[in-house]
Parts: sequence; structure tokens; C-alpha cells
Amino acid sequence: MKLLVQISLLGISTIGYASIEEYYELETVQLPVELAKVANSTQVDGLDFFPDGRLATCFVDGQVYTLNPKTREWKLFADGLHSPLGIVVLNNKEMVVCQRPEVSKLRDNDGDGVADEFEVLSDDFGISGNYHEFNFGPVRDGAGNFYFSLGTASSGAGVRYEKRGLFNPLSYMDRMYACVPYRGWVLKITADGKTIPWASGFRTPNGLGFDLEGNLFVTDNQGDWVGTSKMHHVQQGKFYGHAGSLLWREDWEGRPLDRPIPELDAIRTKAAVLFPHGAMANSPTQPLVDSTDGKFGPFAGQLFVGEMNKGRIMRVALERVRGGLQGMCIPFFDGSGLKRGNNRMVFGPDHSMWIGHSNHGWAGEKGLQKIRWKGKVPFELKSMKLNKKGFDLDFTHTLDPKIASNSSNYLLRRYYYSYHRGYGSPQREVETVRVVAARQINDTTISIELESLKPDRLYELKLSPGLCSIKGLKPVNTTAFYNALQLR
Repeated sequence: MKLLVQISLLGISTIGYASIEEYYELETVQLPVELAKVANSTQVDGLDFFPDGRLATCFVDGQVYTLNPKTREWKLFADGLHSPLGIVVLNNKEMVVCQRPEVSKLRDNDGDGVADEFEVLSDDFGISGNYHEFNFGPVRDGAGNFYFSLGTASSGAGVRYEKRGLFNPLSYMDRMYACVPYRGWVLKITADGKTIPWASGFRTPNGLGFDLEGNLFVTDNQGDWVGTSKMHHVQQGKFYGHAGSLLWREDWEGRPLDRPIPELDAIRTKAAVLFPHGAMANSPTQPLVDSTDGKFGPFAGQLFVGEMNKGRIMRVALERVRGGLQGMCIPFFDGSGLKRGNNRMVFGPDHSMWIGHSNHGWAGEKGLQKIRWKGKVPFELKSMKLNKKGFDLDFTHTLDPKIASNSSNYLLRRYYYSYHRGYGSPQREVETVRVVAARQINDTTISIELESLKPDRLYELKLSPGLCSIKGLKPVNTTAFYNALQLR
């Protein structure tokens, strides 16, 4: 069905005539019958594939099942885990799972498809019993190291009398707090089994992933100290903004909230990508790199990011400016039957994207779906890159020169979000930015010149309904956001 929706500068609109369903096919996957009988048991919180083609899936109630995609048969691999939130398969007999109290290795020694050995890889972090102390991950780098992230506790509930790890009351009962070790941190487990506190400053870092160059990315959710949801390029020793986690830095003294905001801001590393709250994402999840070498469409090497509160998967295209990573986010698959609660994703052997849905008591849904590319390339904004005077907009199809060079086809505004203790932030200093010229520099790329550029601003781009390819194709997604931390 073809729709025309009027342009709006107040949020995302599906402008144009194209539908994602013309290019990608969505399928809902039948889950284990025994889980479907229990109301909330079909929340999927971890996905990975074995080398032999089986899918490993963990569920909210602590089960790990395997699925043979050819026979569609499910088999229980392990049970009794505590809120597992991710899987990394090592080989046809072993996997690593993050559950609330530990990072665990599960091993099927006799090859019968059922785990019979459980090994603790790491429990070198604190637990207070607060419901919000999630353990997200893991992911594995090329050298065999694992990374996982720990959610902060919520003032919506207290702590238990029994706690694991040193208790520090200096952040206790702030809105989100870290009263036990390494809450709000990313931790690394080395190949020889040592746990290293890696980076701090996260609120609810529900999603880790690597790009093809080995850069580690972690998403975080809007809330206190987090003006809008975002994705960080995570590097050792850096602080990413949430003050509660600072208690567990070796060189830290005193109560983090007693420090002036400018002092905290000065030591903060800003996010690579911002997801405007409400317009793009309210609760981003796992970054997944397109490692299919073009077998999932024209976005090889870019990142897809899940979203819990909307039936949406986003796409991220990054570039390096003055040594740092920054870039664009844009919807990829929006609605069209995709459920909410897009919590975990993985590419299968057939190069389709599998998506696990969960809600954990908030917005979201349950189940398992997969997306397959039909082989036809959509007309999309592939990337948005900064130049000296504006942006280079690269598309997936040859442009109509007369239409693409019309500067009125590009509407921009910019703003920023406050860094403060409060919950979220409104858009600050919102201003429209005039496009003074649009010049085609090759078949697929338009360079737009703006009346001015400012650093440390989020640029919101909306494409006009009149924009099309030389063959008359209309874009599927027409609103993109570029986080211009640095200018060229």
C-alpha cells in the first residue's frame, strides 16, 4: 500500500511513497510449545548461531533452547539461569551466557544437545538485590576477550540485607545508583580469565556490539544524566556520563553528586550517536554490524540497533572526524508488522536477521521474528557525512540531477541536549538551518551547503516528498539525525 504523509519538523514522519515491505520480508517464528503456555515466558533475551546452523536462544525465565531451522524443532539446552540477557556461541558444544549473578560458560560434553557442565567465567562485581541490576551481554572480540555491562540500581526499589561486594552508601537511593561494585560499568574478561573494569558512566547499557574494525559500541537509555538515548564508542578507562558509577574508580574520592556539573562534564566522553527521545528511540538495545558482505542489502559494515518501545530497528552510519567516531542514525525497518521489544538480534547462516522480542515489564512484546532481504535495493539515504560547509548525502540509487540539486528538498534543524542530573532533557536552542546550495558530486551523492555549522549539535535532516531517484523511486525512510561532535 502506498501512502503520502505530510512533512513535519516535530518528529519522524514516513514521507514518500515507498514501503520497507517492498524490499524486505518479515516472518514470525514459532517458539517452543511448552513456553507458549506460560504468559510471559516467550520473552527472548539472547540469540546466536552454532557453526552447525542451530540457533541458541535464551528466555526470560532462565531457559536456553536450541532451534534447528531446517526441521523447526526446539530442544532444551539448559534451565535454571537467572535473567539471562545474552549468548555467545563458542562452538557446537559450548556457549557463554550473561545471567544476573555471573557470566557463565555452558558446555555439552557428551554431545547430546543438553548442557551438563556450568562454569563461572566472572562474578567479580556486586549485587544488591535491586531489580534493575541487569547484566547485559556478552560480546567477544577477535582476541577471545569477552565484554559485558552492568545496569545501575533504581530508586524504585531498595537493596537486600544480603549483598555481594562492598556496599558504598554515597550514591545509595539516588534516582539510579551504584552502591555495589561496578554498577554502570563495562567489564572485560580476558582470554586467560581475568576480569578488568573497562569503562564507566553508563545508566542502562542494554546492548553491546562490535563493528567490522573491532570498535566496541554500547547503547544507553535516556534518564538521569542521560539527556536522550545514545550509543557510545567505548574505550578503556573513559567515563561516559552517569555519575553514580564513579564511586568505583580507583582514584575517586567522595560523593559524585557533590561535584559541580562542569567538573563532571570535563571528564566525560560524549556519545558517537544520539537517538532523539520520542522521535527515534526511547530505549535502544543491541548494536549489530552488517557482516553479510551485501547479502542483506546495501548497508554492509553499518550497524543496526534495536529499539524496545517501538516496532523499529535503526541503522547507524559512522565516520571518523578529528580522530573520533560520530555519525548518522536513521530508521531501517519501521512498523510493517515488526513487533516492539526488539531486544536482541543476530544474522543467521542464510544472512537473514533474527530478532528476539522482550518487554521486562515495560513497553515491548514477546516472540521471535526474522527479516529476509528480497534482493531489490531500496532507495535510501545510505550515509550522511560532514564536509567543511555542510553534509555529503550518499544514496543507494542514482539521483535525478534536476530534483536532487534543488536545495528545497532538504530541511534541517539543530539542537542539543543538556548534561545534568535531571531525568532526560528537552531539545535546547532549537533552530532551523537554511540550505543555501545543493550540488551533485557523483551519481549517488549530493553535497548540501548550510548557512552555518556549529559543533556539538544534533542535526535533524528531513527529505522532501519530491526527492526521488532517476528511475522515480521514493525513499523508504526520510528523517535522519547526525551527531556533529566535531567539525572538519
